[in-house]
Order: sequence, then structure tokens, then C-alpha cells
Amino acid sequence: MSSDTALARKTLSSGTDPRPDAQVRTEELTLTFEGFSYRCRVVHQVAPHTEPLVILGGSSQNRHAWLRHEKWLAPWSTLVTVDLPGYGEADFLPARYGLDFLAAAVRHLLDALGMTRVNLLGACFGGGIALRFAQAHPERVARLAFAGMAASVPEEYARSVPRWLAMLERGERAEFATELIERFMSPLGATRVRKHAVVSRLLYQQFMGQSPEADRLSVEHIVRLMDHEWLRPSPVPAVPTLVMTGEHDSLCTPAMGRAFAAALPAATFTTIEETDHLVSVERMAEFSDLMARFYTDRPVTGLPYCTAVEFLGTAARPTAPAGPRDLAAVPGPARP
Repeated sequence: MSSDTALARKTLSSGTDPRPDAQVRTEELTLTFEGFSYRCRVVHQVAPHTEPLVILGGSSQNRHAWLRHEKWLAPWSTLVTVDLPGYGEADFLPARYGLDFLAAAVRHLLDALGMTRVNLLGACFGGGIALRFAQAHPERVARLAFAGMAASVPEEYARSVPRWLAMLERGERAEFATELIERFMSPLGATRVRKHAVVSRLLYQQFMGQSPEADRLSVEHIVRLMDHEWLRPSPVPAVPTLVMTGEHDSLCTPAMGRAFAAALPAATFTTIEETDHLVSVERMAEFSDLMARFYTDRPVTGLPYCTAVEFLGTAARPTAPAGPRDLAAVPGPARP
């Protein structure tokens, strides 16, 4: 365990609200769940404006992927980022362990931190974990946000999996990295996407610099994603929910995100302009501002960096019955 103290300073970003001055304390923890070690980073806020925010990132985002977001998010609440078993610096997790196990690990994390109720942000694969946790432990969720989330694994991604696994088996890392970037980012030049070239280059360097152990984790993640149920047709808590993605997301498209939001009890939907699936990196300040506004119950409408907010959940349909809603009818491409 390590800790440090830092003063979060008030700054302004284009199109975003000023953040309050706040004192924070940071610590790194190593925990063990069902025999698997995992790591978390906690930025403690001594004067929070809302419940703690727990971020569950995508498969390629470890707990440190959110360090640059802290200056916008940590002043509002305690912030938790985590390498769950099978990801980042955590222990290797065999693919037979699916979303139920990872959601249970999140519960273990919250118990260890003494957090009874939290805000959740699930990005890409982390969205599946966040949803499964919310379904299993609705009383522990104050608000839900999803970034780059779809009701099913995109068909083109699923079709690419056998080829990607073969590439990794043959050690064709450059080819694998190139295809993965092409799948996760919109085509270069097809639309205006902030920092497209820079982010693409950084991702390529990240994949090429991976250790053999990181390659092993990547293979196991892909197998886990395809071998387990992605969306469970179980009730979802009727808490405030935001579904968002990049305006030009070509992996989990806005249409997919909109359909997913429409099946949730209290969801709104928007996209951040001039971004794709990697919205949290391409427009970091704006992404963080949107999250901070949502988690502190401030307006998310009329923002200069977002498309119009759509109210698509049960709350937008006065005749719909109150309470949890079954996800079985969510439209989307079928699993292979």
C-alpha cells in the first residue's frame, strides 16, 4: 500500500464547469478474491459532492489509464480505478471465469473499501461488468453510466476473433495491433475525430510494447468475452443512467448505444462530438465533465460538445410500469 496527499486545483476547460477546490489522498491497494490477487487505486475525497465513483474500464485500460481524468473527477467524489483479476497488473484469470465472477470481485472491492453505495462507470467491456454488478446488487448502485456499450458483441468483432487468436498464436503482434486499432477506431479521414492520429499511434505502441504475459491476458480476455453470456435478461435497477459514446463510434455505434439505452429503466443517451469509440481519450476534459455533471445531478443538456440528449428509458414513457425492466427484448445483432 502507498499513499500521498495532493491539493486538487480549480481549473477551467473549454465547455466545462469549474471544479471545486478539494483535498484528496491517494492510495494503492492489493487485494485478493477467491485466490486471485488484484490491484486498485483510490483517490479519497474528504469533502465529496456525491457517492464514490468506481470506474470499470475496457480490457486494454488498466487502473492507471484514468490518471489524467482525476483532475476533473476526483474533486467531486472519491474515485476508484481497478485492475480486476485477469487485467492490468492483477493475477491471470482463466477464461472459464466470466462476468459473474468479475462482478463478484467488484462487490469484494467495495466491501474491502467500506463503500455501501457507489456511482458506476463502465467503459466498453467494463460496461458488461457494471451492468452485471447492478443486476446482482441493485441496492449498492446510486447512478450508472456506460461508455461505448452495446446490447451484444458487435458482429464484425465476433467474426474477427478466430483470426485475431490465430495471429497471437503465431506471434503476429504487428498485424494483430493494426487490425485491433482499425476495429476500435473510425477509419482515418472518414470523419473528423479529435486526436485520431495521435491516439492511433499511442495504441499501436502500447500493443507492440506488450509483454508476453500481457499477450496471454489478451487471448484469455477474447476467449472470455466470446464464451460467456454478455447481456443477461434480468431486471436492472431503476437508477439514473447515462449511456454515451463517440459521435463516430464504429465499433459500438450510436445506434447500438441508443437501442441499449432504450431498454433501461431510467436512461438518457448522447454522444460526444468529433470522437469515436475512444472518446475518453480523444476528448478527455469533455468526457470527464459530462461524467461529473451526471454523477452530481447537474444538467447534461445543452452542452457544446454533445449531441442532443435523448430520453430513451422507461422514464421517458409515462405509461410504462415503474420498477426494473427486463432486458430480454433489447434489439441488437445475435451472438454467433
